[in-house]
Amino acid sequence: MELLDVIGVFAFALSGGLVGVRRHFDIFGILTLAVVTALGGGIVRDLLLGITPPRNITNLPLVVLALGAGLFTFFFEGTVERLRRLVLVADAVGLAAFCVTGTLTAINAGHPGMEAILVGVITAAGGGAIRDVLAGQVPSVFSPELYALPALLGSVLVDVTQRLGLGGPLTQWLLVALVCALRIAAVKFNWKSPTPRRPERE
Repeated sequence: MELLDVIGVFAFALSGGLVGVRRHFDIFGILTLAVVTALGGGIVRDLLLGITPPRNITNLPLVVLALGAGLFTFFFEGTVERLRRLVLVADAVGLAAFCVTGTLTAINAGHPGMEAILVGVITAAGGGAIRDVLAGQVPSVFSPELYALPALLGSVLVDVTQRLGLGGPLTQWLLVALVCALRIAAVKFNWKSPTPRRPERE
């Protein structure tokens, strides 16, 4: 799963940096959003599991990768915009990878079941939520867009397959593919989660 972690960190850092560019942040703000988006979910995961210091802070290559992606966004913003679809796909891969690895980390730390599922979702969507708050916008996880729900499904399936003794590497990669495909399909077909119906004004 290390390759997927790298892909996810790079993709999330690009998306975070791009938000900073669109909000007209300076280079410090752009790099902050890039790093927070890429590493924030994993940091929260480790703190919840009592892993200190968080591995995303002590893993220098991941920090450098996130900073590098942020710098790329700063200097080549136009290129990133043109590759937005590719970034979206990579972001979906990152979401899927982090929900799987986050859930597995919790299970391996002795927290299966609901705890592992919650940690998996937080790992996948937490960095983006922190990014949105810092950027002054509504977090994607609270919008009707299907973002956290695919991660929730993936985390549940990881926990179930582990309990059934079917959680080998092949199953993990298949679950990554499933969550990734669901996220991409949600964007392509504009799938939304249910929201309350507002009464019509007279």
